[in-house]
Amino acid sequence: MRKTLLILPSLLLVTGLFSGCANTEKKFSRGLNNSWEIIRGGEMRRSVEQTSLNDGMDAGFSSGFVRGINRTFARTGIGIYEMVTAPFPPYHPIATDYLSPGPVYPDNYVPGVLEDSMFATDSSVGFSGGDVAPMIPGSRFRIFDSP
Repeated sequence: MRKTLLILPSLLLVTGLFSGCANTEKKFSRGLNNSWEIIRGGEMRRSVEQTSLNDGMDAGFSSGFVRGINRTFARTGIGIYEMVTAPFPPYHPIATDYLSPGPVYPDNYVPGVLEDSMFATDSSVGFSGGDVAPMIPGSRFRIFDSP
């Protein structure tokens, strides 16, 4: 039992070293991004929006909602799978015929840069452009956007 406990960490270390850092990093970060889909809700909002536009409002709130739940769970599951299997090939995105590799947003709103001092262009004045709370659906307050 003791030998097994010593072999497992060294096997994980060797696997991590020989897998290639750039591909592992991309796969893990893509998986981390996709696993937060259940909190972010972009697939849900996009599915309801697209179904409402194509099939009508009633279909948007019924079948669009169900499609959004399915796609949200699928993206979250793929994200968890990619995080767990990050050190192992293949490194390309999976299930791209059903889901895009990156996060999706509704067509009517794509969040911009966070309003933070890290991204601020003029911190001495106290404000700059960017979204105040892009993680909250419907918060579109931007300081320097012209109508």
